[in-house]
Amino acid sequence: MKVDMGFERISEAIRELEVPKVDLVIGIGRGGVVPASLLAYRLGCGLIVMPINYRDDENQPQHDVPRIDGHPAIPAGVRSILLVDDVSVSGSTLQAARRILADYHVTTLVLKGKADIVVFPHISSCVNWPWNSELSLTSRRFDILESTGG
Repeated sequence: MKVDMGFERISEAIRELEVPKVDLVIGIGRGGVVPASLLAYRLGCGLIVMPINYRDDENQPQHDVPRIDGHPAIPAGVRSILLVDDVSVSGSTLQAARRILADYHVTTLVLKGKADIVVFPHISSCVNWPWNSELSLTSRRFDILESTGG
């Protein structure tokens, strides 16, 4: 059974979290974009999205290894990065991103799973994140529009 997680609970947990000062926040697309945005706002620093393609909407691996869809352009002067994703199960997505960011001091943060910082360490079941629910609804809307010729 999945745990429902709302924006209010996530925002509150992020506000109360001890996070190191960093120069930049990088959100792993798709799942890490919303929590990374909240963290970048809280920390008052820049945000970059790093699109990595590995799991599908049902959380099943699509590829043998994560595929990075372009390297981020890191601004000059950046030394420390907070790398954010929603969930890390095997750690392979974070590891792939760390390889790209080898020249920087990287701290990893996930809402659930394995990382340097875990926002909800006691949740072991699957989670209905609010942004995934909306993405699913949007996908269904597009499917309906396509099926009706709209």
